[in-house]
Amino acid sequence: VQLQASGGGWVQPGGSLRLSCAASADTFSRYTVGWFRQAPGKEREFVAAFRSTGTRHYADSVKVRFTISRDNAKKTAYLQMNSLRPEDTAVYYCAADSSLILSSIPYENQYDHWGQGTLVTVSS
Repeated sequence: VQLQASGGGWVQPGGSLRLSCAASADTFSRYTVGWFRQAPGKEREFVAAFRSTGTRHYADSVKVRFTISRDNAKKTAYLQMNSLRPEDTAVYYCAADSSLILSSIPYENQYDHWGQGTLVTVSS
């Protein structure tokens, strides 16, 4: 499956952005979709995931502020980001996999398919 992330940009602290991840697979509903981010000089880290079973998972750093959702009919996943902070500045990537188990969700090496990344900059 091919993934196309979009929606990044510049926003002031406290602002909001919604990222989108459009997939090419007709079987999109069977995939777990994850969002990861990589800040300058840091390793890529898990942000959120939406399993094909319907459960959602978040990194502690974004709980309450970020919401992951998906529209299987549109083959698209979203990441709504509210109350953004400068430390949220990063390139955000979406990823997908059709056979993830629960314990593998936060680990980027468990995802077979990746989008190209979209830059989010939070600054005043």
